[in-house]
Amino acid sequence: MAKEITGNPVFDKLIQKAQEENLQTVWDRYNAQQPNCGFGLLGICCRLCQMGPCRIDPFGEGPKLGACGADADIIATRNMVRNIAAGSACHLDHGRDLASTLLALSEGRAEGFQIRDPLKLRAIANEYKIDIENKKELEIAGELAQKILEEFGQQEGELTFAHRAPKKQQDIWNNLRIIPRGIDREIVETVSRTHMGVDNDMGNLLLGGMKAALADGWGGSMIATELSDILFGSPQPIRAQVNLGVLKEDEVNVLVHGHEPTLSDVLVTASLDPELIAYAKKQGAKGINLAGICCTAAEMLVRRGVPIAGNFLQQELAIMTGAIEAMVVDIQCIMPGLAEVSKAFHTKLISTHPKAKFKGMEHIEFREEEALSTAKKILRLAIENYKNRDRSKMDIPKEKIDMIAGFTMENVFHHLGGRFRASYRPLNDNIANGRIRGVAGVVGCDNPRNLSSFSHVELVKELIKNDVLVVQTGCAASACAREGLLTPETAFRFAGDGLKEVCEAVGIPPVLHCGACIDNSRILTACSEMVKEGGIGNGIDELPVVGAAPEWMSEKAIAIGWYFIASGVSVLFGTPLRVYGSPTLTEFVCKDLEKIVGSKWYFESDPTKAARWMIEHLNKKREALKLKPMLYETVKA
Repeated sequence: MAKEITGNPVFDKLIQKAQEENLQTVWDRYNAQQPNCGFGLLGICCRLCQMGPCRIDPFGEGPKLGACGADADIIATRNMVRNIAAGSACHLDHGRDLASTLLALSEGRAEGFQIRDPLKLRAIANEYKIDIENKKELEIAGELAQKILEEFGQQEGELTFAHRAPKKQQDIWNNLRIIPRGIDREIVETVSRTHMGVDNDMGNLLLGGMKAALADGWGGSMIATELSDILFGSPQPIRAQVNLGVLKEDEVNVLVHGHEPTLSDVLVTASLDPELIAYAKKQGAKGINLAGICCTAAEMLVRRGVPIAGNFLQQELAIMTGAIEAMVVDIQCIMPGLAEVSKAFHTKLISTHPKAKFKGMEHIEFREEEALSTAKKILRLAIENYKNRDRSKMDIPKEKIDMIAGFTMENVFHHLGGRFRASYRPLNDNIANGRIRGVAGVVGCDNPRNLSSFSHVELVKELIKNDVLVVQTGCAASACAREGLLTPETAFRFAGDGLKEVCEAVGIPPVLHCGACIDNSRILTACSEMVKEGGIGNGIDELPVVGAAPEWMSEKAIAIGWYFIASGVSVLFGTPLRVYGSPTLTEFVCKDLEKIVGSKWYFESDPTKAARWMIEHLNKKREALKLKPMLYETVKA
């Protein structure tokens, strides 16, 4: 029974355990919601004012207009644009919080933090036109933090990082008047547009949505990525392990779950404290074992080598192992259902962010001024909970596997060109000469609508088999890591002959883990560097690149998809945006949009068919650029 739900024997066994304990998991709650509201799935249910809810009947003789007169085109577009604004807002707050932490550090108010990448600090300060001559690191950090925080409230002008984009993309944005002026301004304006009786033109609403998405991709998300590198160190390729088997039978297991790395990084530091390790041994444990869930996991992985226990759908299953002393959460992708599951086990649930409190969780608020002290307090609570572990309920899966993670736009330069000739030239040349068909970003959450991670894994296997270099972030990367796809040896097992030659020469996997979902901004900057290197297009929209989120789940994924679309990268979603209730909107996003920004949407749930579309899309880009035929031309999807 459970196998039909997840397709993964490790997770099936834990779901069976949940059923025996009469505990609901996300799969039970998802099934209880079936069938989903058909009007909602089509995007044509409107709840924006008290004259409704209104719905449009796209098939029969039912209403074709809402009470205010809005038709299916307007209702579906407003709903989607509100999704873009909400998803972007989450990323923008992430960037703002990190800027505030950098400012606090510069003022001596951030306990346990330091500048771990001073070279990047100076590089980003130069981008913001800060005079760094004869200044100390903390002085530069303070000025940079202030400049960035000002961009959030900026009312006119252009975002600094938007100037990283190729000139062609900037020209498109300026012509469409969608280059972000400030960060918060675009989110507020987008929500305002969607209020009843404001913007009622489908095209104009979509332009506003794209502007908000660009404020995310080239603003809040990119800021969050760059400041994380400055504060916690720029990632370098690192070997680690993934799957629930990383939990330890004889150590205090602490899971960190969420998205912001400020607390998690300090928890890693605190977990190495000799006094706390000694305290754990005094309580009968051999030590402290820190592991991650979701994107906090990716943040700790790419910088500190901390193992990943699981992704979004495994957060409840991890507790089902009976071996978790504490799960510490911050913001985003945290299921309220955790509290109910934890009642059957000894696990302490601890929330830490002022924006995110949960019924059934102990709240220990995290502040930069007391960061290390707070981290140690949390770990002490976990250590003291070790004695409460019920060994009869403990069932830790044995499965775990090695992975390589930590690839960035900067360090890929060195992998491709060496220490002294760091360059994107080898990548561009191998795309031009037909060894590499193109580059695909396969990102996003996992979703109970799918067999667990099946779509990610099958799609990626088909792509690398057809000489497509894959870059990944977030839960998608964890899913493929769990299947052994993130090691250099993977190229010999699964990659096409051309991609295999490149991977063997360079020593990289055919699937590159680039960090957390916030780090999709790294893919934008890498695309910009490919254009700058030359030879395969004058804009991002001309590059043989494509994006996919086969199991997307959240509004953040919608925002990410739209900032890639607005930047010229076509995107495939495994389940459609809620646009099908409006044939006009569907036609626009899946076809007409390409004439405006050079990219379009595609929706396909079958991973093999999805791979075919992506491969064909890359082939068309290659043909338009008149690149050489593929060296080993065999489309195997």
